[in-house]
Amino acid sequence: MSMSDPLGDMLTRIRNAYGRKKTKVSTPASKLRARVLEVMKSEGYIRDYSQTDFDNGKSEIEIELKYFDGVSVIREIARVSKPGRRVYVSARSIPQVSNGLGISILSTPKGVMADHEAREQNVGGEILCQIF
Repeated sequence: MSMSDPLGDMLTRIRNAYGRKKTKVSTPASKLRARVLEVMKSEGYIRDYSQTDFDNGKSEIEIELKYFDGVSVIREIARVSKPGRRVYVSARSIPQVSNGLGISILSTPKGVMADHEAREQNVGGEILCQIF
């Protein structure tokens, strides 16, 4: 069965794992998911991730979640641009998440990056998700 929103599925798996106080969660691998996880890791929202390739040609990403004093680092994680409604912004109109305490992850012509990096490089794109 095909999935209509693979990135939304990954974000939901992360949200559910944090709700159950899990230390790790796995999701099917893709380049977009890996790039989003790389941004999350560099911004300090997850500890790490690793990709495992299987014999049947499929691969899986295992994500190590991050906690501080027993509380999850991510309070809120939400998909913004969905398959039925894509949300695009220019470099000047990238919204701030919780007065700059959170981040938006964007897919730009220069790659997947956090909102502050997109503002520095003066590029807009599709808002994939917001994390706080």
